[in-house]
Amino acid sequence: MNKLASSSIPKGFRFGAVKAGLKASGRPDFAVIVADEPASAAAEFTSNRVVAAPIIVDKDHLSATGGRVRVAAINAGNANCAAGEAGLRAARETCAAVAKVFGCRPEEVFPSSTGIIGVPLPAEKLIAALPELAAGLGSEASHFSEAAHAILTTDLVEKMAFARLDLTGSDGAGREVRGEIRVAAFGKGSGMIHPQLVPHATMLVYVMTDAAIESADLDGYLRAAVEVSFNRISVDGDTSTNDTVLLLASGASGVKIGARDSSFAAALTEVCTSMAKQVVADGEGATHVVELRIDSASSDADALRVAKAIAHSPLVKTAWAGCDPNWGRLVAAIGYSGAQVDSGRIDIRFGELQICRDGGRAAEFDEAAAHAYISQREFSVSIDLNQGQGSCVFWTTDLTAQYIHINADYST
Repeated sequence: MNKLASSSIPKGFRFGAVKAGLKASGRPDFAVIVADEPASAAAEFTSNRVVAAPIIVDKDHLSATGGRVRVAAINAGNANCAAGEAGLRAARETCAAVAKVFGCRPEEVFPSSTGIIGVPLPAEKLIAALPELAAGLGSEASHFSEAAHAILTTDLVEKMAFARLDLTGSDGAGREVRGEIRVAAFGKGSGMIHPQLVPHATMLVYVMTDAAIESADLDGYLRAAVEVSFNRISVDGDTSTNDTVLLLASGASGVKIGARDSSFAAALTEVCTSMAKQVVADGEGATHVVELRIDSASSDADALRVAKAIAHSPLVKTAWAGCDPNWGRLVAAIGYSGAQVDSGRIDIRFGELQICRDGGRAAEFDEAAAHAYISQREFSVSIDLNQGQGSCVFWTTDLTAQYIHINADYST
């Protein structure tokens, strides 16, 4: 469910957004998520070895609090990366000011930044905007939407996802209780998208639930959901310095769940997958969204290798941009992917159209029908390697001249 309504928003959180003056456009660029009480938290960050200052601070803070967060403070328009000690100082000064305004410890503040790399973050602008931000806090749908909008950079649309489910858990006294759990997320991402999130334009995603879940259990849920959602998308193959997914649990529903609740796990994965696909759909300059289905690989890891080789190939992506059913480019990418491959056993379909069989052009291949099929905004490419039981689903985009224009002019 992706429809925004106040009844979809998890209890125990408030949201706000203001114009702090970081975006040249003058649009809102500073948002907060405020938990009424310290929320259990788990986070996944980029695997890029160059990381933004907020990520360094976030890891320190989560360690210091044992995985508790009161405020997530998110700015757009400046990545606060490659700024040295000045960047760390700006992040910490902002956290200290946020803590003072919202009445918590600085270590309970989780900062995030997105925007241009290598430009000092003017923390004083964020700090000056805090009183207005605090005055405008609320828990309605409009507040949620304002926060979601404020963190966008080259994004064309807000990205949100929601789920509601009834779960049986326990109350504070250990008695069984059944109640409604809500899960909601907002985020941003359009370019510089190939998240490789680990404990193991940038993607930032904030997921909230009002279930009561311990931080260690929350971490397990998040890792599993991230692996089949955010780690299965790519727009351009560039892994950002700032990629972050934060999961917060307020406990305000009064329903406590443990580490192995399959219903909650499914709802969280549904929300994360929706967010991941929305990021791809809003890819910079994208005119096609492609679902890659890799089956019968020697392993899941090999299936993923093939998907990434295809998703990162400029030749494949530009063929898609031109609606050109040049399936030979797919075969070439499969071959150099590093996966175990027998070239005489590869089968390829565009939707239901057989394109390649046993490594060669299928007898029924219809170029006109294939062209018409991949002229759609969204289409699927299915590849059977006939090597084993491995599989994966991966989402990506084409590569257009508009992507080049956006990124050629990004800082000027």
